[in-house]
Amino acid sequence: MHAAGFDPDRLARLTRALQRYVDAGDVAGIVTLVWRHGEIGHVDTLGVRDLESRQPMTRDTLFRIASMTKPVTSVAALMLVEEGRLDFETPVAKWLPELANVAVLASPDGPLDLTEPLNTPITLLDLLTHRAGFAYHFTALGALSEAYERVFNGFDMMVDPGVWLDHVAELPLMFQPGTRWHYGITTDVLGALIHRVSGMPLGEFFRTRIFEPLGMTDTGFVVPPEKAARLSTSYAVDSASKRLIVEDHPATSRWIKPERFQSGGGGLVSTVDDYLRFARVLLGRGRLQGAAAERMNGPRLLSHKSVDLMRSNFLTAEQRRIPAFGYPVWASQGFGLGLSIVDDAARQLRGGYRSAGTFGWPGALGTSWFADPVEDMIGLFMIQRRAEDPFPIAQEFERLLYDAVDD
Repeated sequence: MHAAGFDPDRLARLTRALQRYVDAGDVAGIVTLVWRHGEIGHVDTLGVRDLESRQPMTRDTLFRIASMTKPVTSVAALMLVEEGRLDFETPVAKWLPELANVAVLASPDGPLDLTEPLNTPITLLDLLTHRAGFAYHFTALGALSEAYERVFNGFDMMVDPGVWLDHVAELPLMFQPGTRWHYGITTDVLGALIHRVSGMPLGEFFRTRIFEPLGMTDTGFVVPPEKAARLSTSYAVDSASKRLIVEDHPATSRWIKPERFQSGGGGLVSTVDDYLRFARVLLGRGRLQGAAAERMNGPRLLSHKSVDLMRSNFLTAEQRRIPAFGYPVWASQGFGLGLSIVDDAARQLRGGYRSAGTFGWPGALGTSWFADPVEDMIGLFMIQRRAEDPFPIAQEFERLLYDAVDD
């Protein structure tokens, strides 16, 4: 039997395919890791973490995981639910009074002064399912998009979540709470709620309640000086030349500055091995299940049922018919509590191979992960490349990985 049930020749195809993207200059470097049946089945470290210095990618390279932060924040919120300190239906204005009287645009692309009052208050369930009515500047329209860019310019320096919430309250919602899924600052608001209810900074809650119990020693909102050399350079794609240009360099990165906004929606830095431990908790329904080389299970963070809720679709049939990011994203998958979940495998976009029940959520800088309960498999894919158009490399990684299963 091959390691973790993979065909080594087919895994070699995967490596060659990813190497072609590096050789073509589409990405600086790639780190992938695959866990299956309790053991590491495959690791690739290709290319470099910085094109100028040519420092090679390594398994412990640090990546800005962007929206892969959102599932972590969702777990933290559910921990407070299990402790009776939060509940799904109570208006969050009980703890965040700044949001008690926010207005809602009469039309999503209308003027900011043409609003209507809330039909229903924002709840924790709205925040967890991205149905609170918030947007990002790139998911808003017209005047609201411009207002998001203006109000949140430099938000990274708003260290106090209360100050940040005051800015949030200045803007109307794009939609009435509960009416539709729309991507936005929702999980950042959730992070501010966790801070307010727990009485500790979000990063401290993450560290003491999630990262330290799981042994996630390289995950946090700030990269300490002794680890800065492992932080990869983040790139964007120049729209004219299509070449990679530096977006965030480790020497000047805001991730090395200790005083910064702790974004529950996208602020964490992590490694493939660290995030694997978090993903294993969700695949294990709340507990870090022992791997083949470990003698006992790790700590339980959540109950079986809390994780089952995370992995259940909450979107209505009507909400799933609405495109997201310009695509029919919800044709094959639903959205739970901070996670997307495949529930119609035959309708996956771009020929996806994920089994029914597979869940995950990616990041805007090219990081992604999935956990497949049918194959008992977790795949992690890490690059640092922001692009305006969809980039097929992560889908190719998954397709070739599934092709390599051989048991």
